[in-house]
Amino acid sequence: MPESPQHSITLARWLERLVNVEPHEVRALFWSFSYFFVLLCSYYILRPMRDEMGVAGGVENLQWLFTGTFLVMLAIVPLFGWLTSRYQRRRFMPAIYYFFSFNLLLFYLLFKIHLDDVFVARVFFIWTSVFNLFVVSVFWSFMVDIYSNAQARRLFGFIAAGGTAGALAGPALTASLAVPLGPANLLLISAGLLLWAVVCIQRLSHWQCQQPAAELDTAARSSESMGGGIYAGIRLLFSSPYLLGIAGLMLLFTTLSTFLYFQQAQIVRDSFASGAERTAVFAAIDLAVNSLTILLQVFITGRLVKWIGLAWTLAMVPLLLCVGFVSLALAPVLAVLVVVQVIRRAGNYAITRPAREMLYVVLDREQKYKAKNVNDTVIYRGGDAVSAWLYAGLRSLGLGLSGLAWVAVPLAMLWAWAAYRLGRQQTIIASQHKLS
Repeated sequence: MPESPQHSITLARWLERLVNVEPHEVRALFWSFSYFFVLLCSYYILRPMRDEMGVAGGVENLQWLFTGTFLVMLAIVPLFGWLTSRYQRRRFMPAIYYFFSFNLLLFYLLFKIHLDDVFVARVFFIWTSVFNLFVVSVFWSFMVDIYSNAQARRLFGFIAAGGTAGALAGPALTASLAVPLGPANLLLISAGLLLWAVVCIQRLSHWQCQQPAAELDTAARSSESMGGGIYAGIRLLFSSPYLLGIAGLMLLFTTLSTFLYFQQAQIVRDSFASGAERTAVFAAIDLAVNSLTILLQVFITGRLVKWIGLAWTLAMVPLLLCVGFVSLALAPVLAVLVVVQVIRRAGNYAITRPAREMLYVVLDREQKYKAKNVNDTVIYRGGDAVSAWLYAGLRSLGLGLSGLAWVAVPLAMLWAWAAYRLGRQQTIIASQHKLS
């Protein structure tokens, strides 16, 4: 039964109070939320299978799988540059999700034939790791392309909540359906969700074209290809101090995240003897992170930028991490670790990530898609690899948990300073665009 006009009006008014969304934005907000929901739901259906494939491929070979992921990322950047240079957005955006859906169908057939094949397991692990970062990067590129700076500050928190809801729904589907349907059949559900993402893209593109005359120039450009070379993303990144600054934020984020992840592994290992107890701790951390994240995204994130500005919003989580790493240095125990990890992960999903995406809103379309994709994929995975080796090197020098936590403190302070500076710069660029 179609929804009645009265129900639609009631929903719109409820959203306006909750999210500070304007009436003409409600439809776009729904499709954006739905788009991010199905993306992360699709990935989190696959994630348990990826982890199992990592084990099947050999735990002792995981470092090679991470290296393979990074190399595949390097290969994809020029391919994405070619695609965006040659084709219109309304063509290349759906094509990306059709491509990944087709890949899932191929894996479905391979798993039906060679479910225990080590080579297939390794390929699936790398593919899933690439898929996750790439489709999320393209999603946010699309968001910063269709929304204005003012809209992004109000709406990105709630849109990010769609991803968190998908991250909760995906594992729930896997847990309930893996046994009755079989793991391979879950790939078909994941592929179907990606096809729904194409519907969301089409509806959002249509909404953008209906915006007031003041915004029609952006909508009109969406029907044109961007031009430029296949390596334009790399060239744009290294020719812009602003984009390099965002790359620096990404490297600092991945470095501190890796440090904390490794410290978590060591503290939890030393605190519990059984795998069941460790699994329960990780599950409790995930539950706390996801619950806090969705509450912050719905009720706080959009208002936070309005209250304290983008610069302080970007600096908030690294400043909290400064305090967290000092606490870990003084007391490297499980209780402190759990609090710091929950703050770091929930703060990233609810505050840092949406705020970091706002940095791209003031850039041109080629930078939003090509340079942003380099930052979100190659720089991200490169930071993972470098920080892992850095942590191992510091451990080999004899630094314990307290010493490594002290090393992380100045890095967190540098991250906070760089984030604040970039937030101020974004505000200046946005004001210049209004004056021009």
